[in-house]
Amino acid sequence: MSSLQVGLAVAGGLILGGVIAYNTWNARRNEPRQAQPDASVPTERVEPAGDGAGMAEPARVEPSFDPAASLPPLGPLPSPEKRPRLDALIDVIAPIALDGRVVSGDALLAALPHTRRVGSKPFAVEGQNESSGEWEFPVAGQRYTAVQAGVQLANRTGALNEIEYSEFVMKAQHYADSVGGAPEFPEMLHEVTRARELDQFAGQHDAQLGLTLRARGAAWSPGFIHQQAARLGFVAGAVSGRMVLPSSEAGLPPVLDLSFDAQAALAEDPTQTAIKEVTLNLDVPQVHRHEQPFLRLREAAFALAEAMDGLVTDDAGQPLHPSMIDTIGADLDRLYDTLEQHDLAAGSAQARRLFS
Repeated sequence: MSSLQVGLAVAGGLILGGVIAYNTWNARRNEPRQAQPDASVPTERVEPAGDGAGMAEPARVEPSFDPAASLPPLGPLPSPEKRPRLDALIDVIAPIALDGRVVSGDALLAALPHTRRVGSKPFAVEGQNESSGEWEFPVAGQRYTAVQAGVQLANRTGALNEIEYSEFVMKAQHYADSVGGAPEFPEMLHEVTRARELDQFAGQHDAQLGLTLRARGAAWSPGFIHQQAARLGFVAGAVSGRMVLPSSEAGLPPVLDLSFDAQAALAEDPTQTAIKEVTLNLDVPQVHRHEQPFLRLREAAFALAEAMDGLVTDDAGQPLHPSMIDTIGADLDRLYDTLEQHDLAAGSAQARRLFS
């Protein structure tokens, strides 16, 4: 073998080695970042179910760390509401006269329709407890001196219309016949007009904020996202690709929602699944302002960006800086004030129903 052939062979080997080394380095650089062993991050906690209405309080596991150490302390939280489920502000209410009779909760429950909806609106029945005098959803073993049926005037699907009102009348009449009562319905056109006005107000004062976190370099694996979010107090959601920051009051909707590609979370080998962005969401009317949800959204977004080497952007991919986000806070304060002035304070039972 001549010296030229030897030189070419050596050069070829060096080039091949360089290619292999580059490909290995590039593969590692682009490999999704993985979660690291960390005993301080709890793994058992999951999203609490329900919004607290007529449901048992879910068990809560307190974290062994302070998920909001950088935030100012929260103000006093409101006590659980004792107001009736039906409310004349957001419901059509039809009293059902019992002619002085007392009806058992068992009878009221047995007569309930199989479907508790009228079109896209919730349908509900309440009785006035003989012992306490309070209006409540019927309870077996209790006795009731009065009954009323109701349907919600509006929600995020729109306002109650004439067809839905007629369906409500038929359903409530059938229920009244089953319990031996006589319903009294308000005038349809008046209630439909109220529904449209309420829907217009809700549409003008609904707010759902979202911040997107995009990877600057290496993508993230689902496990890495879970680990970093858990350090800020997020827990696994009820569906794949979702984590939530629970409310300070058990049974209420979460303060924040973190979501990413659900298919990536369900991949056969999640460690090799590359995720380039996650979204943090705040459903403003669903969360009480005492939870300081906007501040916690802002703090969580930039804390995750720092820990995950990410960039906070808007939906269009434009980078956002803390000063740019702060301007939204003043608008939210005005929104909170307006909702409270109309007895629809963010996080209240009425607001959670209307903005759902």
